[in-house]
Amino acid sequence: MTTPSVDERRTNTREQIRAIALELFAEQGYEKTSLREIAERLGVTKAAVYYHYRTKEEILASLLDEHVAGMDAIIEWAEAQPAGLATRRELLRRYSELLAGPSGSEDVPHLIRFLQESQTSIKELNSGAEMRKRFERVAALLVDRDAPLADQLRSRLSLAALHFGAFAFDQLPGTRRERIDAALEVSLELCCRGE
Repeated sequence: MTTPSVDERRTNTREQIRAIALELFAEQGYEKTSLREIAERLGVTKAAVYYHYRTKEEILASLLDEHVAGMDAIIEWAEAQPAGLATRRELLRRYSELLAGPSGSEDVPHLIRFLQESQTSIKELNSGAEMRKRFERVAALLVDRDAPLADQLRSRLSLAALHFGAFAFDQLPGTRRERIDAALEVSLELCCRGE
């Protein structure tokens, strides 16, 4: 059996801190979670957490990095495509897959739930502002600039349907995958109605 390298152990600790922080943020909110609580839940000292992350915002930013990168890839792809129904449908499909996260992982749905429920707490943080910018860019790609207000609203509601499908409605029948697929169906109906 090989012993993990220092870099592997450091990465593992960082991932554990992120996972515990996300749990606590989702359970009790961003504002009410402290580095001390994260350390206690993880079973390490506050200094150990502080070694990897100096602030809660650094932890939050690290949680959002992959998601933001995924959104950026979707935006880049969509901006390189001709405007139209096929591009909008594929953008929504790709966004749905981003929100679904890797198979078996609950990190992305927990992150999306946290972001939805904690908008007030994180709206002034750089991380929250970056997510809002990406959301607005994705929404803008789903509708013509001069579209009627109702169509602009539908584009944003189509994204909200995907968000809810990624984390909510556990009380509905079916698997998580089936709920995500149903949310995509609703999203496509909202956004691409009449096209």
